[in-house]
Amino acid sequence: MRYEVPDHELTVRATRAGGPGGQHVNKAATRVEVVWDVAGSPTLTPARRARLLERLASRLDAAGRLRVVADDTRSQARNRTLAVARLRELVRRALIVPRPRKATAPPPSAIARRLNAKRRRGKRKRERRPPPDDD
Repeated sequence: MRYEVPDHELTVRATRAGGPGGQHVNKAATRVEVVWDVAGSPTLTPARRARLLERLASRLDAAGRLRVVADDTRSQARNRTLAVARLRELVRRALIVPRPRKATAPPPSAIARRLNAKRRRGKRKRERRPPPDDD
């Protein structure tokens, strides 16, 4: 079951980007900020909302909104595409439910190998010791 963040729920804002770029950077609003209200999204099921709020807790603001910024390129359109893609990837990864780990015992051959290696190490260390004093 895949979930795609609907475009109509995204708020996009363009601002001036910092960094090098000369006059262009001082007048063009190419930095794009995309915000999605996770807590108030009507398209999320309660289980998905709870999972997103838990997994993305460090990235959400106090109102439960997820904010992603892109200022990689000099093109506002390209930065918008990048920011939306990043937001969708964050949401996609947060919704993945990991498979529960199945506890397994080591095979007998692995146990035997480990014990043999321990015996060999112990023997080597014993052989390194100086001979006992017989007075």
